[in-house]
Amino acid sequence: MKQHQKLLLGFILGVVGGLFAYYVLPVKAYPFMQFITEIFTLVGAIFLRLIFMVVIPLLFSALILGVFELGVGRGLGKVATKSITYTLLLSAIAVIIAITLTGILQPGAGMEFDKAALNTNQSVIAIQKNVEAVQGKPWYQFFVELLPQNPLDSAVRAFQGEIIALMFFALIFGYALSLTVKDAAANPLIQVFKTVFDASLKVIDFAMKLAPYGIFGIVFNTAYKLGAGFLQNVAFYALVVVIGLLIQQFIVYAFFLKTVGKTSPWEFFKACREVYVYAFSTASSNATLPVALEVSEKVLKLPPRISRFVLTIGASANQNGTALFEGVTVLFLAQVYGIDLSIQSQVLVVLMSILAGVGTAGVPGGSLPLIVVLLTQVGIPPEGIGLILGVDRFLDMCRTTLNVSGDLVISKLVSASVTEADLADEQTATPGIGA
Repeated sequence: MKQHQKLLLGFILGVVGGLFAYYVLPVKAYPFMQFITEIFTLVGAIFLRLIFMVVIPLLFSALILGVFELGVGRGLGKVATKSITYTLLLSAIAVIIAITLTGILQPGAGMEFDKAALNTNQSVIAIQKNVEAVQGKPWYQFFVELLPQNPLDSAVRAFQGEIIALMFFALIFGYALSLTVKDAAANPLIQVFKTVFDASLKVIDFAMKLAPYGIFGIVFNTAYKLGAGFLQNVAFYALVVVIGLLIQQFIVYAFFLKTVGKTSPWEFFKACREVYVYAFSTASSNATLPVALEVSEKVLKLPPRISRFVLTIGASANQNGTALFEGVTVLFLAQVYGIDLSIQSQVLVVLMSILAGVGTAGVPGGSLPLIVVLLTQVGIPPEGIGLILGVDRFLDMCRTTLNVSGDLVISKLVSASVTEADLADEQTATPGIGA
């Protein structure tokens, strides 16, 4: 049985078992159910902790490597500059779409909770304190605190509100490395970051082996507490994500292709259909990269020197679909837990979703650790992620397709504004970071 089938099975069994227990075995009449839910809480907590413990090394190493790869392309200065500009612009639009849609449609609103339990939840109490603290600060202090005084201290206190400062340090440090490192393959520090990144992904692999059981435990407990009320919300949540992805693809991308790329969006999408099918099937930007490179050169007829640079970097650094997905997920779970995020918190979600796009692994499930970061940053109980894991594989396939489509769109936009003649006197190759 494939991994996504196991995840879906764990989700379904958790829902069925939790609903059965909710209506047939209420804890007041059957006290032993308290022990059962505690066991499931343990399994779910172990699964979440496996993800938690590598969030910081994964995020830090991935951001440094992503920015380093962009930075070493300074020989293709015009390409790199325009690629970064379009990546940030399209990612920002994607997250704004996510927040707007979720705010209007309210997919997580209306769930019935044990109010007493919710009021004693430490994460909910923490967010209220954080909001009060933010509201008492002058506006300029928000920008000052983006830069850490001590990056190591920010790493230690990342889950207490210092994660953004750590991310900004990684961005600056990664760019500084790109200015000083001449040969990435021979540089030990770059290879250390690459090894940390690969090892972190391996730990995520371990966590994903436990995921079906963790999902079962988390979803069982959720269904046991809430009854059938949450099922409609999860389906509605998935629909909101898909609507957002479609808006980004067929309205935002189409607009930029028509106005900046000077090409027919529909002809462009038709030419890329093979890439879309492959991305949807594999749910991996990295696995789709060879197909995207071939289509860009042979079908779209984009300049190879431009398309190879943009697509290779974009496989990890341009994650429009993931940014949109993260924005919807965070606001959905905030609504589920009855947390009214302030404007400041929503701005944080936008900024972190954009930055996290650079550090998201281009593999199935690569965005899950970063969602945990976002949830903890704004005080949403991280166990809520269990609500969406059962449908994550399908949504992963959808958002990966948008991610890859975004890479091709940016390649076209850059190619339309940077010619081969512009690059004639510039560096033709950029060092890699090794295998």
